[in-house]
Amino acid sequence: MSSSSIYQLAYYTMKMNLYNAMAVRIQRRWRGYKIRKYCFNYYYLKEYLKAVSETNDAIREALEEFAEMKEREEKKADLEREEKERDYQARKMHYLLSTKQIPGIYNSPFRKDPDPWELRLQKAKPLTHRRPEVKRKRSICLSDWLACTSARSFPRSGILPPIDRKRCQGPFRDISEVLEQRYKPLEPTLRVAEPIDGLTEARAQLQKQEWARNVNDNMFLPFSSYHKNKKYVPTMHLSSKYGPDAYGTQHFRDENPKRWICNKDFQTVLPSFDLFSKYGKMYSKAGQIV
Repeated sequence: MSSSSIYQLAYYTMKMNLYNAMAVRIQRRWRGYKIRKYCFNYYYLKEYLKAVSETNDAIREALEEFAEMKEREEKKADLEREEKERDYQARKMHYLLSTKQIPGIYNSPFRKDPDPWELRLQKAKPLTHRRPEVKRKRSICLSDWLACTSARSFPRSGILPPIDRKRCQGPFRDISEVLEQRYKPLEPTLRVAEPIDGLTEARAQLQKQEWARNVNDNMFLPFSSYHKNKKYVPTMHLSSKYGPDAYGTQHFRDENPKRWICNKDFQTVLPSFDLFSKYGKMYSKAGQIV
């Protein structure tokens, strides 16, 4: 290896070391600028720490107030408990109260003022003693013994699961078919299914339907004076200037003599009825022939 190549290699190594050192400085400056500019904000961190400290102070004050409130509640509960205990003791020692003749131990004549317990005893009510409960003796009779020894008084065991039995050999029907026939729904007859008063209900329903279809709901009053002042309105058939038709009142057949073949009536083939020939001759009404 010649001296020129060694010199070039050393020069190249020196330049690369210088380049790397300068690159590290540039990256260090740029990384610091980027962190301070975009990632780390001093003023924002300052505001955040200030808000955290204020929140901590508020929480600390709230906790102190809560602790004081709990302490006051505990003191109040202790005072109430002590007051109840004093009241109970006063009711229990009510017999030590002073009377008109004999002063009590809390109202000594050698003292200027009575003891505060004397006033408490005056306000308290005497403690009443509870009567001991008398246990009833159990009466042993035949009915109680039978009820005790009956099968219902003993605890029952749970329902056992069904046993898988083999099908019996022989001309027996299937169990499911037998159960279906046994528990089939009831099919009552028409007499059992229909109600007894079905006819009355049907008539009432028919009357309701007829009343619903009725157009005129006015009540017919033939024997009252309701129709006296009502003007009669003749029908078009009677009020016509051509007069009423004779069909239906005088005859029931249209006759046209111009179409007759002869002037004689048709000859009857069958004989006449004797009952019709005797009409007006055998029956009479009040001596007159009908």
